[in-house]
Amino acid sequence: MENKIFDLNILVLAYLGDSVYENYVRRHLIEQGFAKVNDLQKASISFVSAVSQAKFIRILLDSNFFNEFELSIVKRARNYKTTSHPKNCDIITYKYATGLEALIGYYDLINNNERIDEIMNFIFNCEIC
Repeated sequence: MENKIFDLNILVLAYLGDSVYENYVRRHLIEQGFAKVNDLQKASISFVSAVSQAKFIRILLDSNFFNEFELSIVKRARNYKTTSHPKNCDIITYKYATGLEALIGYYDLINNNERIDEIMNFIFNCEIC
């Protein structure tokens, strides 16, 4: 089953991972005491923008956080042939962000919430971010 999920279109994994990632961020901010939706929305940008996600994945990569299998998912997303990207970032930034989302989407599909927790806790506790 995991091989079938691994072989899914990488953008499908990223699509799912985007929603899972954003849910983690929203819960984290609520736990931090944000109580107004407008404040939550503003605070979430520092986590959910493509620029922020690309920054986090680069730090995770530089920290040798990922195993070889995880790196293969991130690299598949980063190397995926596409020319479209959001107007607020360049294509390279977008591809790095897509790598993070794809990895989280993969782990969500195989129900490995423990590894998602580890990734997200690293991001939430990142001192150099």
